[in-house]
Amino acid sequence: MTDTPQRPEPAFEAPWHAQAFALAVHLNESGLFTWPEWVERFSAGLRQAGLSRELNGGDDYFTVWLATLQRLMADQGHTDADEVERIRQGWAEAYLSTPHGAPVHLPDDVI
Repeated sequence: MTDTPQRPEPAFEAPWHAQAFALAVHLNESGLFTWPEWVERFSAGLRQAGLSRELNGGDDYFTVWLATLQRLMADQGHTDADEVERIRQGWAEAYLSTPHGAPVHLPDDVI
């Protein structure tokens, strides 16, 4: 009998978790914030969210991750709530108007 190698567990539960993580790393490496600043803000967000539910590294964890990133970028003047909502709405409209199975493209006027 041959032992089949075990596949490692995926590092992220969903592709958007990896994308959110990579975005924060990229913005940090681009000099928009320091990693200690990120850790302080993200830890505060986790503590706040942890009061109402258990965080498990899944959607709840990365929802806090994105909210922290959005607040940090807004606090530094890189974006604001209106801009985020405009782009979110653009993605929603693009998604809803894209045929099933086709790639979703954000229109140039939204970017």
